[in-house]
Amino acid sequence: MRKLGLIGGMSWVSTRTYYEHINRIVQSRKAKHASAPLLIESLDFTSLWGLTDDKDWDRAAKVLVDSARRLTRAGAGAILIGANSMHKVYDRVAEAVDVPIFHIADCVGEKMKADGVKLAALVGTRNVMTESFYRQRLISHGIKLLPPEMDAVDMLDRIIYDELMNGRATRDAERQMKSLFTNVEKNEAQAIVLACTELEMVVDIDANVLPIYDSTRLHAARGAEWILGED
Repeated sequence: MRKLGLIGGMSWVSTRTYYEHINRIVQSRKAKHASAPLLIESLDFTSLWGLTDDKDWDRAAKVLVDSARRLTRAGAGAILIGANSMHKVYDRVAEAVDVPIFHIADCVGEKMKADGVKLAALVGTRNVMTESFYRQRLISHGIKLLPPEMDAVDMLDRIIYDELMNGRATRDAERQMKSLFTNVEKNEAQAIVLACTELEMVVDIDANVLPIYDSTRLHAARGAEWILGED
């Protein structure tokens, strides 16, 4: 098996989820006692959230570039960035190292295209839902996206940053997510892109009004396939 690097800590909750998903896939396909060869650098998220201006994002890019370089020096042959929002600086990180870095939105877009999805709703943090860096990546795979509902953006940011990133999942958050998905269905979307690595804590991926494409699961699966040489 090949050794994969994971830039984590954004948040620790999502890093735990990546570790579990990758290892479950490797174990199911390799052997019952197998575990994935991983190099994980868990960053301190206190310096990487609430980024607003270009200076903030330049600093974030440097942090992730340095992390990617450390992982490659330690022997990682490919890398995942374990956060949707941090893919805003993906290009700068990918250019800084000589190993592949799998873009999370490409993993989602490729699967949706293969399934014949044409129109979807994007659900995640504010910058993922409203900025072009993530939306355009999905659109490049032939996926049309509903415009973001700003009331939902505010609600999601509160749930994600104030609750889920602290490891707290509430019934109220579950109800709000179900209500949001019901409204999305009324707008004739064929599917929902769950573009936040923590949202699966309050969303039943397999029991909703619409098919849900969980970016974390698809990204982790891509990493596991690379580890196993199935890419």
